[in-house]
Amino acid sequence: MKTASRMPTEMEPLLIPEADTELDNLVFDLVHLASNLFGQLREPVRVELGKLVRSMNCYYSNFIEGHQTHPRQIERALNQQFASDPRQRDLQKEAFAHIQLQRLIDGREDDPAWPLSSSYTRWLHRKFCEALPPSLLLVRDPETGREVEVRPGEYRDAHVAVGHHIPPAPDELPAFMSRFDEAYAPSKLSKTQQVLCAATSHHRLLWIHPFADGNGRVARLMSHALLLRLGVGNSLWSVARGLARNVEEYRSALTLADAARRNSLDGRGNLSLEGLKHFARFFLRVCIDQVKFMHQLLQPSELTRRIGLYVQDEISAKRLPKGSFELLREAFYDGEVPRGRAPEITGYEERRARETVSTLLEKGLLVSRTPRGPLTLGFPTDTVERWLPALYPTDAPMVAA
Repeated sequence: MKTASRMPTEMEPLLIPEADTELDNLVFDLVHLASNLFGQLREPVRVELGKLVRSMNCYYSNFIEGHQTHPRQIERALNQQFASDPRQRDLQKEAFAHIQLQRLIDGREDDPAWPLSSSYTRWLHRKFCEALPPSLLLVRDPETGREVEVRPGEYRDAHVAVGHHIPPAPDELPAFMSRFDEAYAPSKLSKTQQVLCAATSHHRLLWIHPFADGNGRVARLMSHALLLRLGVGNSLWSVARGLARNVEEYRSALTLADAARRNSLDGRGNLSLEGLKHFARFFLRVCIDQVKFMHQLLQPSELTRRIGLYVQDEISAKRLPKGSFELLREAFYDGEVPRGRAPEITGYEERRARETVSTLLEKGLLVSRTPRGPLTLGFPTDTVERWLPALYPTDAPMVAA
């Protein structure tokens, strides 16, 4: 595939002019709602729930890429239990790599560079790809059938086509990514613009398509990292879930933002400003929808009610001892419960209270960092359908083998 030399001005505009009332209002709503969500739970509960949300984020990100990995298989991968089938095993390792990378981001152990930068995106790509099995580091060119090697953290060295869009040639990528760095430098952006750039940079990175493979995953993790740095994103919600649940609209909005400028009223750059605005509105509304969804799902009274119904059924089936709900409820509301309070909370004498704690720990309903440390609420995969309904799609049952 041979193309004429191209200049970074081809991807202008990278920013949306300030004072767009509709977009400003969406940014305000997102910031406000995300702040309320974060304050809804105690820190230890947020940490444990964040682990589940990372797995969910991985599941939906894989879905967008056409990689079907069952939530149960993801959980097994986290426990280093890999399938014997080579394809399933490789997908599990891919899921493990994604979750470990997001864990670094959520724990602020990621690269210190600004998320909207060539340095950070290369770090994301390198950390993810270095953990992949060799079979997932080869991609086949749909036109020529030639296999192309994916080099962790390195720009592609082959021409590509993404649908009708032809991204920059390999030797042009440094110039395009340099313009990306310049446009999205935080010193040039207001706080509202920085939030808005979670959307605009997401599209423009995909437009550049700097890597041989993994661009979509890098773009989603880049947006997540940016929102986290800005105090808007957190470990309790994932834009990937919303994008996956609206995947056709997501792809359509990306394509619309690829379009050339239509007329003199459509901005001043080479690409359509209205197309970029459309994608930004879609992206921000998806973020807001996901924050609202998690806020409703995690309402303390409703969550404890669902936990209570689950425990009641488990006690009736003799899989949990009486007194279990009282311990789980206390761990949820207080964040942590000293083990020594188990007799008081359950109403049992010490030995039976210890047995109840042991059962809940064994099932992952309670977790503790140390053998004698305080207890907090866990969120094992087996409970997701009952405790957090609709977190996963209905055709991904949690009890699958």
